[in-house]
Amino acid sequence: MKNKLIFQIAISLLLARWKQTLVAAIGVTFSITMFVTLLSFMTGLNDLLDGLILNRTAHVRLFKELSISKNQPADVYYKNTKGHNFIRSVKPKNERLDISNSGAIISTLQKDARVLGVAPKITAQVFYNVGSIDLTGVINGIEPLEENRLFKFNDYVTAGNFLDLKNIPNSVILGKGLAEKMMVTIGDVVQVTTSKGERLSLKVVGFFQSGLQDIDKVQSYASIKTTQKLLGASANYITDIQIKLKDILGAPAAAKEFESFYEVDAIDIQTANSQFETGSSVRSLISYAVGITLLIVAGFGIYNILNMMIYEKMDSIAILKAVGFSGGDVNKIFISIALSIGFFGGAMGLLGGLGLSSLIDQIPFNTDSLPTVKTYPINYNPNFYIIGGIFSIITTYFAGYFPARKASSIDPVIIIRGK
Repeated sequence: MKNKLIFQIAISLLLARWKQTLVAAIGVTFSITMFVTLLSFMTGLNDLLDGLILNRTAHVRLFKELSISKNQPADVYYKNTKGHNFIRSVKPKNERLDISNSGAIISTLQKDARVLGVAPKITAQVFYNVGSIDLTGVINGIEPLEENRLFKFNDYVTAGNFLDLKNIPNSVILGKGLAEKMMVTIGDVVQVTTSKGERLSLKVVGFFQSGLQDIDKVQSYASIKTTQKLLGASANYITDIQIKLKDILGAPAAAKEFESFYEVDAIDIQTANSQFETGSSVRSLISYAVGITLLIVAGFGIYNILNMMIYEKMDSIAILKAVGFSGGDVNKIFISIALSIGFFGGAMGLLGGLGLSSLIDQIPFNTDSLPTVKTYPINYNPNFYIIGGIFSIITTYFAGYFPARKASSIDPVIIIRGK
């Protein structure tokens, strides 16, 4: 009964100063709304930028890199002498760039419990023949289905069907920038020449746009069989093996293990994109710092409002204590007021944050560099709403606790005498 009475008194005091109560609730609502919206938008933007790199990059890439021989003939011949050999202009070894026994490696990797998927790839340096002009570029030979499953290839194909690479012989999907330079459309035939003089006519079946203009001006995609035919290579010719892991954090260790076991070069996604990941971490840190700062500043505003509200009700406090309410009871009354403001203001703030985020999510965002993005990115992570709701309760609790504690310790005789 006593707790029910305390709650009824708290409601009466709230309604007696409803304008101040409303201002305090609006302060909580605004802070929580902006906190949720800011984190949703900034995290969505980070996810978008991360996706441009992470979705298109293998967690571990196996390849063979041109390198010089570690044991030079002069070093071997003069190994037991006391002199020093100075060798200049050492040229890379004359060896093939394809991965030996690639079929067995791929089969073994597919059985590895850590591996989500494996996609073979061929990287071929070519010249696109446009009349009397030759444009340098790169053709990536891929398995269309695996490339789409692991790296969302279809999301970047802006015209045509990526499956045509598999179904139509001697077909190619050109980068949009390259297609504009060559002034070709879907259905046209382009001439491609390799560095060794091999020439092949390829039918354009689509365009892709990665969001990186420098890449879109040189790269194109064909099937692995078409690329092998272009290079005059055998059916087991593979220059790259792209590996997607179930846990991206295990990529550095897996890369070292695969490099040693299969005797090839390997690079993990963290090493290949270290600068990009640093930027993402900094952006996330800034987002949380700004959001928390916003809530703390709003908390001080709420504290001031509640503090003034409590001091204006000193006469009510005196009357309550004079009729038998203890200091703890007075404390409970004003903490109940603060928590009520925090609860309703926080609830409205969460709804406001969801609504504002949804509104931003509908705003058109069209840019040539990001063809797959149609609206501003928003991340509806439930953790943002949980953090905002908890913080609104904690902030208003402490904003009401300290003034109420001080007010509950005042002698009611002094207050009544002052009146």
